[in-house]
Amino acid sequence: MTTENTLETVATVVAAHRHLPGALMPILHAVQDALGYIPATAVPSIAKALNLSTAEVHGVVTYYHHFRSQPAGQHVVQICRAEACQSMGAEQLWAHACVRLGLSGDHPGTTADGAVTLEPVYCLGLCSSSPAMVVDAKLHARMSIPKFDRLVAQARSAA
Repeated sequence: MTTENTLETVATVVAAHRHLPGALMPILHAVQDALGYIPATAVPSIAKALNLSTAEVHGVVTYYHHFRSQPAGQHVVQICRAEACQSMGAEQLWAHACVRLGLSGDHPGTTADGAVTLEPVYCLGLCSSSPAMVVDAKLHARMSIPKFDRLVAQARSAA
C-alpha cells in the first residue's frame, strides 16, 4: 500500500471516529485493524485531527503492547508472559519461541522471511490453563514446547 493510500485510509478512519469521546484509542484500533499496524506517517494526521501533539499520539502507540508500528508477519503468535503463565513455564516457552524463530528475546519481532511475528502479551484470561498463547487470533491453553512447534508449523504450512 502506498503512503498516499495509507493516509487516505487513516483519514477515513479519523473521520468515522473523531466525534467519539476519547477518540484516540478507537482511532488507533481502527487504523491497526485496517492497515495491520500504525505507520509513523499516520501519527501527525491523527494528532492534528484530534488537536493533540504528535508526541502524545506516539506515546500512546508505543505505550500499549497491542499497537504495532511495523507491519506484522503473515502469522501473529502471542505468548502470555503474566505471572500465572510464568509460573507454569511461559518463560521457557518464550525462550524456545525466540530461538526457534531466530528472534532476540529482548526485542521480539518478525522472522526474516516475514512469516511469523512473535509478541508478548500480559494476560489472555486463561490463567487456570496456563501457559497460554494465541496464534492468528485463536487461543491455545496448556502450551508446551512441542505444541508450540506443531502450531507454528501448521500456521506456516497454511500460508
